[in-house]
Formats: sequence, C-alpha cells, structure tokens
Amino acid sequence: MTRRRADQIADSIEEMIFTGQLSDGDRLDEIRLATRFDVSRTPVREALQRLVASGLAVQMPRRGVFVRQPGPVELVEMFETMAEIEGVCARLAATRISDEALEELRQANLRCHDAIASDDSDGYYRENEIFHQIIYRQAGNGFLEQQALALQHRLKPYRRIQLRLRGRMSQSMAEHEAIVAALTDGDADGAAGAIRDHVAVQGEKFRHLMAHLKTPAQAPRQAGPVSGIR
Repeated sequence: MTRRRADQIADSIEEMIFTGQLSDGDRLDEIRLATRFDVSRTPVREALQRLVASGLAVQMPRRGVFVRQPGPVELVEMFETMAEIEGVCARLAATRISDEALEELRQANLRCHDAIASDDSDGYYRENEIFHQIIYRQAGNGFLEQQALALQHRLKPYRRIQLRLRGRMSQSMAEHEAIVAALTDGDADGAAGAIRDHVAVQGEKFRHLMAHLKTPAQAPRQAGPVSGIR
C-alpha cells in the first residue's frame, strides 16, 4: 500500500514538472509535499527517491532534492542507447524465447488494446513495461537484462508522457504487433529493427515530446532562492 501511494505521488510530481507547475531547480520539500498529498513523509521520501533514480530530480547533500530535467541532447542520447540495448535483447530473444513467453507478450498486447479503448495512457504504459520486460528476460542474458531494466526505469517519465500524444498509443500498438510477429518467426534482424524503431525518439516524435515538456532543461540552481512546492 505504501509503495503504491509513493508511485502515485511520484506520478503526480512528474505531471507537475511536465506541465510547468514545477520548474527546473525547484526544491521538492518533503514536509510541504506530505501536507499537499495528505500522507506521512515516508511515501513522499520514496516518491522522491524514484524521481532521483529516474533523473527527474537530484539530491544535493545538506540541501535537499531539486527538480532536474535533462536537456534535449541528453534525452536523445539516452533514447538512442535504450533503442540499441533493446535491439540486442530482441535479437537474442528471437532465438531463445519460449512459447509461453510469446503468449505472455500476446496477452500484454491484449491488455494494451483495452487501455487504448479506455483512452488510458498510464494503463497502457504499465502493460508496455511488462511487454518490454518479458523481452529483456527472454534474451537469456542476466547482465543485459539488468542494464535494460535500469535504463527503462531512467526513461520511464518520458516514455510514459509521450503516450499522451495524439495517435501514439495506436502507433505503439502496431509496433508491438510487428515485434511479436518477428519474434514468433525467429527473425532476429526483424525483431531488433522493429524494437529499435519502436523505442527511438527522432524527427517528429521527438519534437512532439519536447513540446510536451513545458520547462526548459537546465542544471539545478546552485545559488539563490528556490520556489519549492506550492
């Protein structure tokens, strides 16, 4: 229960950052956040640690936790790396994936369809996470799986928010189906290419993502007042 509430708080703070209610460099005060969300400081502290782990916040010794958004170059670099890592996972999984795991992927896609029908982008992302994690696991390489999971967690806020772009969920769904088809056929090159294209943000998709992020990405302020959570 505490973990679920912490995730809800983290999602809410992410929303405040992406809509410009919180700016780059703002201090995230535990006490004010606990009051705002009517909870103890424990789930707030857990939520802030999730934000730090994802890179949307930075913890500065003896000063606290501050909003920190990566700039466009850093975002492109992270998504490029994620696309290549997932490509390797899919390439290996194409020759190693079990029939049971293929069925798990199909079931995850069915739940994604349900989320699209409900216009539930957050629900779609939760199923999307499961979909990708199945592929990481089926690559059969524990070290690679851990690297993929770490970067998936790092990019979660951005992968989640871009699903709100008009038509993106349906496009993502079609990409999922192409990935499953390639994996089912044992097509390593096809699976790797399909998932790389699915994950990469480039061209129009990246411009839309950046437009959705209301605040400019800068380093956290090192001096001067911070507005904190209001």
